[in-house]
Amino acid sequence: MRSLAFPVRMLRRSAAGLLDLLLPPRCLGCGGSVGGEGELCPACWRGITFLAPPCCDCCGLPFPFDSGAGALCGACIAEHPDYDRARAVFKYDDASRGLVLGFKHGDRIHGAKAYGRWLRRAGAELLADADLLIPVPLHWTRLFARRYNQAALLAHAIRAAGGPRIAPDWLLRRRRTPSQGHRNRTGRAENVRGAFALRRGRSVAGRRIVLIDDVFTSGATVGECARVLRRAGAARIDVLTLARVVRAGSG
Repeated sequence: MRSLAFPVRMLRRSAAGLLDLLLPPRCLGCGGSVGGEGELCPACWRGITFLAPPCCDCCGLPFPFDSGAGALCGACIAEHPDYDRARAVFKYDDASRGLVLGFKHGDRIHGAKAYGRWLRRAGAELLADADLLIPVPLHWTRLFARRYNQAALLAHAIRAAGGPRIAPDWLLRRRRTPSQGHRNRTGRAENVRGAFALRRGRSVAGRRIVLIDDVFTSGATVGECARVLRRAGAARIDVLTLARVVRAGSG
């Protein structure tokens, strides 16, 4: 079998090279030519604001300067979220909006592999000893219309990049909630209250969970999911998203 390994590798490389000739790799952002699949061109890369420390130890809100280990933002000091920690890959803004919306609504799911690698790096601390990845679920009617759950695709991509195992259907969305767009923080929380449940027969007792979603806006959706998991006995609940909204002055 070992004698076949080299020819098989060569065939795979040749096939990949032929595919690149027929379908050249395109930038995930603008669609321009790039060196390899799942990459951004230099211009799009420079436009994305990737998030990294220093940040709030709890919600991951970026800080303009290092405030020391364990520092919290004002919102988390005033009221600790229902999750333990949250982290995201990049800021949701004009430069990144096309990436997110194209992935979520535009069937541009070919970027999932790259996003999984980015999430694996951004959430390394959260994923290091996690037991399960649980994607935020869609209501079945939205899943039927969209044909895929973008959060589940991200979870599978993280797993493929070396992350923990996935529990793709352990959380259920019991009712179809109206869009969260144009709602304030209070309205978002009310909109999703009671919308989620743990599937019967599943146990998260004592487990360390990482919730996966595409965008962190106010934290209402992941907060409601975290409440369900906390009531079911989860030991720790962290949140990892591709993007997050960072409002001016929110730090």
